[in-house]
Amino acid sequence: MAVTRQNQTVLLPPAIAQMNSKLTIVSASGSFARAILRSRFAIGSFLLLIPMASMAWLGRFRHEEDPLTAYRAALPRDAISRLQNRIDSGKITLAYDSKLGYLPAVLRALQMPASSQVLVFSRTSIQKDEISPQTPRALYFNDETYVGYLPGAKALEVATTDPQLGPVYYTLLQKPREMPAFFRTLDTCLKCHATRASHYVPEHLLRSVYADKDGVPDPDAKSYVTTDESPLSERWGGWYVTGNHGSQRHMGNTFATRSGGRIALDVESGANLLDLRRLVDTSPYLTGHSDIVALMVMAHQTHLDNLIVHANYQTRAAINAETASSSVPSHGPGGSLAARIEIACEPLVDALLFAGEAPITAPVSGTSGFAIQFGTRGPFDRKHRSLREFDLKRRLFHYPCSYMIYSEAFDGLPSQAKNYVFRRLWAVLSSRDQNKAFGRLSPADRKAVREILLDTKPAFATFAARQLRAAAIRSDR
Repeated sequence: MAVTRQNQTVLLPPAIAQMNSKLTIVSASGSFARAILRSRFAIGSFLLLIPMASMAWLGRFRHEEDPLTAYRAALPRDAISRLQNRIDSGKITLAYDSKLGYLPAVLRALQMPASSQVLVFSRTSIQKDEISPQTPRALYFNDETYVGYLPGAKALEVATTDPQLGPVYYTLLQKPREMPAFFRTLDTCLKCHATRASHYVPEHLLRSVYADKDGVPDPDAKSYVTTDESPLSERWGGWYVTGNHGSQRHMGNTFATRSGGRIALDVESGANLLDLRRLVDTSPYLTGHSDIVALMVMAHQTHLDNLIVHANYQTRAAINAETASSSVPSHGPGGSLAARIEIACEPLVDALLFAGEAPITAPVSGTSGFAIQFGTRGPFDRKHRSLREFDLKRRLFHYPCSYMIYSEAFDGLPSQAKNYVFRRLWAVLSSRDQNKAFGRLSPADRKAVREILLDTKPAFATFAARQLRAAAIRSDR
C-alpha cells in the first residue's frame, strides 16, 4: 500500500498496511501525511487511567474547538517527531538488535536509561493476549516519553508529550529497515486515553488491579488509579516490583485468588523483593529490575503530565470563550476568565507542591540504580541543590516541588496559566499563603524551594523580580 506525502510516494510495510487504526506517517520535513489503514494488529495504551482532580469545569467547546478535533488536526512538535526528522535527514541511524529490535537504539536516541525499566504483567492493554506474568510488558521512560516493549511483539509502543496536544502515541515496527519510521496512532489509542471521563482530553493512564496467575484482572474486584497521592497499599497490582520498602506493603509481585466470593492477595510474599528470579525469567529484557523508585517517579510524573495538559486545554478554552463573547458572566465557576483559569490551574499548583502526596512510612530503596541516575541530572542551584534529589524516608523528594516545572509541557502553557501558577507558587513559597493544603511545607522547605526555583527556572525568577518591584513601588507610596 502506498500513500503520498509532500509529492513523494511512500510504500507502507505490509504489517502497517494491515493495521486497523488511523496512523500518521512522520516525514523528514516535519509535515505529516495521513492514511486510513486497516489491520488485525492492535496497538494499545500502555499506561492506565489517572483521573484529574477538581475537574469542575472544562467549558463548552464549539465543534472546531473540541479537544479531539484540534488534536487530530494538529501536527505534533514532540520528542518523537524530532527524532524522526533526525532519522530522515540522516543525522542519526537506529541500529537493529537481533534480540531486542530497535529498543536499545531508541532508548539511546532519547537518552532514556535502562534503569527506568518497570514490568507490568496484567492483561490491561490491547496487546493483552501477549502479556502474562511470564511475559510482562516493559516500560522505560524519561521526563517526557514512555517506551513499551514486549518480547516478540511486532512493534514498540511509544507515548510522548507534546507541549500543546498532550500525550501523542506512536508505534515503531520491530523489523529492520534502512530508515525506520514511527507511525502516529489515533483512534485505537484514543478509545482509552481520551474519554468522556477526561472530557476528551488525551491522558496518560496508570492503574493497579487484582490480577490472577494468568494476569487477568478480576472484573468484580476494585481497581485503583495510581498517582503520588495513592497509598502504597493500593499501588502496583498487576506489576512486578523490586526494592526495599520496610513495613509498608503494596499489591505487586503477587496474584489474586478468590475464595468464598472474596478476593485476596498475599502481599507478604510480594514484599521487599530484591530480584524477580522466583517469579519470572527476565533474561529477554534489558535488566532484571522493576525498580520501586522508578515506579514511584512514574506515578508522580504521569499525574503531573495530565494536570499540565488539562490546565493547558482548559485555559485555552477559557480564553477562546472570553474572546468569542463580550458579555461573559463574571460570577460562578464558569464565569470570569480569572475564575476559569483558577479552576484549571489550582490542582496543578497543589500537585507541583505535593500537597496531597501519600506519606512514606518506612525507608524506600530501589535495585536498578535509577535513583542515582535520576538524581544527578539537575538542574542545580548555586548551593548544588536540585528538585530531583530524593528523600525516600518521609516523602518522595527532598525538596517538595516537582521537577516537572522544567518540562516542555509546562513551558508550553498559555502565559495566563503560567502567570497564575507562578503567582500562587510565589505566595506559598514566600509564606504569604498559609493555606492548610500546604501545611506540610515547613518554612525551611518553602525557603529552599524558592531559592532553587529562582536559580534554576528563569521564567519564575523574572516573575518574582516583577513581583518584588511592584511591592517596592507600593511601599514607596
